[in-house]
Amino acid sequence: MEAGMNLLHDTGIQATQWLQEHFQGSQDWFLFISFAADLRNAFFVLFPIWFHFSESVGIRLIWVAVIGDWLNLVFKWILFGERPYWWVHETDYYSNTSAPEIQQFPLTCETGPGSPSGHAMGAAGVYYVMVTALLSTAMGKKQLRTLKYWVLWTVLWTGFWAVQVCVCLSRVFIAAHFPHQVIAGVISGMAVAKTFQHVHCIYHASLRRYLGITFFLFSFALGFYLLLRVLGVDLLWTLERAQRWCAHPEWVHIDTTPFASLLRNLGILFGLGLALNSHMYLESCRGKQGRQLPFRLGCIVTSLLVLHLFDAFKPPSHMQLLFYVLSFCKSAAVPLATVGLVPYCVSQLLATQEKKAV
Repeated sequence: MEAGMNLLHDTGIQATQWLQEHFQGSQDWFLFISFAADLRNAFFVLFPIWFHFSESVGIRLIWVAVIGDWLNLVFKWILFGERPYWWVHETDYYSNTSAPEIQQFPLTCETGPGSPSGHAMGAAGVYYVMVTALLSTAMGKKQLRTLKYWVLWTVLWTGFWAVQVCVCLSRVFIAAHFPHQVIAGVISGMAVAKTFQHVHCIYHASLRRYLGITFFLFSFALGFYLLLRVLGVDLLWTLERAQRWCAHPEWVHIDTTPFASLLRNLGILFGLGLALNSHMYLESCRGKQGRQLPFRLGCIVTSLLVLHLFDAFKPPSHMQLLFYVLSFCKSAAVPLATVGLVPYCVSQLLATQEKKAV
């Protein structure tokens, strides 16, 4: 088993070396792709746009991203996946030869286990939701598959796979993942998104259900972590390796640790539950103005501006507990602003202007 994994990892190292040698001029492009594929952009950019054009798609996008990333965390704790940038130094596979030299970049030194790739899994899940939503809209209520539909189908799925290939190559290029890890991530992400196509209870979930699911996800992850600790398994083994082998200590960020991503995602889900069951949402998005295009466009633009300001706030990382608490609160504020506060303010502003016009 170990010999097979060593051979698989060595093949991945060779792939990373080949990409870095032959596409060195594309370094900025690969770094941008890794940045863009982060789930933070799904929450801060894609969610506000989709929610105000199609609430059901926006809600499904959040659920797929959150549950997918939670499953990614559990898989990583079970699979104990290595990362190229530290494995090449830790392994004895190259004991008789010199270890290959691979470059590191500012986005290389993630601190969690490597399998499956969270970026690949998140991108596959989120983009699957968007592609299927666009195709469903193109078919219409009569479910007609015309020539235009098949042209759109070809364009969208070609774009989908182009994005997945770019994300996978990016993660391998920066030595954050092995090829088999990104492939597993894409398959897992699509499976999660496909499953949520058949889950309809999320669109009418009560606040109580949101609270219950948030509590369950947190309790399960924490309980699983503590159980393995009791059994003598240190799930934070990767943090020590990241700090030891990262070329620049400042590239190791606390927001890439497993618990940071867990609390970020749970904050998003908790905030969505609060927002969808709030008076502000019911009065604005569910009111008369909620169907009007100026209202929706106003909500999208304002939400993107507000969330950009939110994103500029970086919780202090010198105290882990404070960082985790503030990260949860910051994440919860994203859907609260997008779904509740911003639509309410926009609706009040438009209503005031209508009264003045009369």
